[in-house]
Amino acid sequence: MKTEHRMATSPHRTHLGTVPAVMTPRILSHMARRSTRLLVLGVVRILQPVHGYDVRRELLSWRAEEWANIAPGSIYGALKTLERDGWIEIVDTGSRGARPARTTYQLTADGEKEYQQLLRDVLWEAKSPPHPLLPAVSQLPFVPRDDAMAALQARAHHLEGEVTLLERDIARIESGSDDPATDVPHHIAEMQRLSLRLVEAELNWTRDLLGRIESGDVNLWPSHPPHE
Repeated sequence: MKTEHRMATSPHRTHLGTVPAVMTPRILSHMARRSTRLLVLGVVRILQPVHGYDVRRELLSWRAEEWANIAPGSIYGALKTLERDGWIEIVDTGSRGARPARTTYQLTADGEKEYQQLLRDVLWEAKSPPHPLLPAVSQLPFVPRDDAMAALQARAHHLEGEVTLLERDIARIESGSDDPATDVPHHIAEMQRLSLRLVEAELNWTRDLLGRIESGDVNLWPSHPPHE
């Protein structure tokens, strides 16, 4: 008889302190599907009536594949699912001139309700996503000190580049027209600004840890002198 082992889904105390909730593959998959539904419904709502191609192009212009786990190829599948569930509807399947036939969508009344509910759910939820660095930090004393220092320095350098890119992206978005038909809407800059603050926080932590290791304020490798 097999015994089912369940992963913890709430914070608990261990010798490491309070461990954040473990995000199981099922939870992460649910979050990705919810993000896809919210964003696809949102783009259809902004641009309706709209072709699936234009929904995909808009989300790619937002770089949604980088921050929402949306695979570009999944967008057409999401549109079909939303149409099947009655949240969007087909308003045209014709072609224009020599262009191939394209399906045009718009939100239904139920789709508007679903969009508003999804948006409220996400805005009111205050869950910190699991940081991919946490497992490595928990094992840091078992990495040679020089290797750990080199990795942290490389990480800081990479994060500095991320900060620069995000700052430039915010400036690019805010210099546009704010017309979703031609430019990225200005409110998307706030999403980038949130990403910027998260990257800055990680950069500050990395620099702080490097400084404390170098100064001897913290020694994660007791068998090695701090200034070795």
